Amino acid sequence: MAVSISAVILLGIVAIVLIRGGSVRLWHALACAGFGFFLASTGAAPTISDAIETVTGWISTLG
Repeated sequence: MAVSISAVILLGIVAIVLIRGGSVRLWHALACAGFGFFLASTGAAPTISDAIETVTGWISTLG
């Protein structure tokens, strides 16, 4: 839970910076957000979640 909230905050900040910097248009960001929203309701969601947990666990052991 804490990892997903942190990831949402981090990705939200990245999206805002990219939109303000002109690298990504607002419509592109909204399309990606919609894709992520619908992807979360598919069968791939547990696999993606497990992969993210594995990577964050690996990163936490480095420090």
